[in-house]
Amino acid sequence: MKTNLKNKVILLTGASGGIGAGVARAFAAEGARLILHYRRGRAAAEELQRSLPRAKTIILGADLTKEKEVTALFVAAQDAFGGIDTLVANAGIWVDRETPLHEMTLAQWRRTLETDLTAAFLCCRAFFRLVKEQKHGNATLVASTAGVFGEAGHADYAAAKSALAFGFLRTLKNEIARLAPPARGYCGGRVNCVSPGWTVTPLTEGHLRDTALVRRVTATMALPKIARVEDIANLIVFLSSDTLAGHITGQNHVVAGGMEGRLLWPTA
Repeated sequence: MKTNLKNKVILLTGASGGIGAGVARAFAAEGARLILHYRRGRAAAEELQRSLPRAKTIILGADLTKEKEVTALFVAAQDAFGGIDTLVANAGIWVDRETPLHEMTLAQWRRTLETDLTAAFLCCRAFFRLVKEQKHGNATLVASTAGVFGEAGHADYAAAKSALAFGFLRTLKNEIARLAPPARGYCGGRVNCVSPGWTVTPLTEGHLRDTALVRRVTATMALPKIARVEDIANLIVFLSSDTLAGHITGQNHVVAGGMEGRLLWPTA
């Protein structure tokens, strides 16, 4: 099946990270034009751009927690390509150290919610303003299984990702359809969410060397395997295609091998 994403314009936030880079490569393989966003990882974004020589790409830096920088990002993206067909709100942080709620500082809580939730709000708001003008567009939010099942020691991250995957998502899918209503030959504006579980990336490699951790995690999955970046990227590309996913909106897709909040396999 064809995605019909050739020459579509994709704004991908957090492109310099492991999942972001995989998503960029998947879109490039479909012939899409890419705006690769980074915050601090300019060198990684430039390396990613060099690895996609056949794709039309630009790299843009911005602190997505700052309103003016988000506005400038979208203005630069429109100046470069004339519009944006798809927003992939992938940027976010996960504090590596486990911190139980009773020990968590207000500063950590605020930083995580600003980076993982407020930044998505600002990007989606800017994108929706553009969708209102161009009368088309779709978005994919990237959340986490932490937002579905919770994650002890990471209440800040779980709260932010849960907000994305449920209340925010289900509100936006109704609002975008009003801004870009279905028409003859057009499915209408759509918003979906992807919630990865543990995924092999440079950020997680150190943790995944812990075989006991891997056994505990995979014991909650019907398909006991740690995800690869391609598992996430392929779904995001699918959801961004109006041809393949034109009647899918408001859905949170968990990519974690059928993970449940209980043991499905023995851990010993």
